[in-house]
Amino acid sequence: MTEPTDLRLNKGSAAVGLAAPARQLHHGILAAFADTGRPPGPQDLEDYCHDHGIDLEPALRELTGCDLLAVDDQGRIRAAYPFSPAPTCHAVTWPDGPTTYAMCAVDALGMSAMLDHPVVITSTEPDSDTTITIRVDHDHATWSPDTAVVLAGATDDACCPSADRTCGYINFFTNAQAARDWADAHPEITTTVLNQAQALASGITEFGALLRPASETRPT
Repeated sequence: MTEPTDLRLNKGSAAVGLAAPARQLHHGILAAFADTGRPPGPQDLEDYCHDHGIDLEPALRELTGCDLLAVDDQGRIRAAYPFSPAPTCHAVTWPDGPTTYAMCAVDALGMSAMLDHPVVITSTEPDSDTTITIRVDHDHATWSPDTAVVLAGATDDACCPSADRTCGYINFFTNAQAARDWADAHPEITTTVLNQAQALASGITEFGALLRPASETRPT
């Protein structure tokens, strides 16, 4: 296991630099996930952009270019960090809301701050499938088991988007030793163990401001 891992926390800073049309499209996509638990499809994106006067292709290029969004060859969303359109081992729920899925453990931890309400994360430890539950209310969290940590890993392919380079390797573990054991068994992945405070802070840094108005996030 190699420490520390460069998490390349860039979602928050990337969002600050978005042009207005891309920012509005980004907000619309995240809101759709939060409302339904599902991504908008290609036609939904076209309709949304038509209704809001957005040129879809340049806005999508901007969002994918700064790794705030990943799409497949058919233009379907395959990642809208922190949300995953496909089920992952990180389910995130809240009262009266849909079941959503996070791309990784850090993404899940940032959802409460981004959505401005408490959430419950239900995840499983890789290989053992032991359930780990975290109740998050902005910058406060209760972890079960209380020894749980996050192992943050990444491949060496810096050209890949986060969906391919890191998301599958950032997971909850029941304790630090279990995380280290997994890392030792996967030497091809560069990893570091984050304690609870570090992991939660990383999630808030990445995603806490993504849905705020531009006036609240741009430097003055």
